Amino acid sequence: MPVTITLEDDEALVLFDALTSGRLMSDDPPERNSLWALESLLERALVAPLGSTYAKLVDAARASVVERGGN
Repeated sequence: MPVTITLEDDEALVLFDALTSGRLMSDDPPERNSLWALESLLERALVAPLGSTYAKLVDAARASVVERGGN
């Protein structure tokens, strides 16, 4: 049964960036495959990764997530 998760745009972008950079990857096949599935879903949902200002958007998203949630 599918699970629905709601994220703010900035949270989704920070998570996508962490996944694509390999910071959240695992060598354990079940975890790795699950993280790949999450990365794929985020990639389809986000427009920002395709833009030329991606790095600036990630920096702004990271700052926003910290501001909202604390250090």
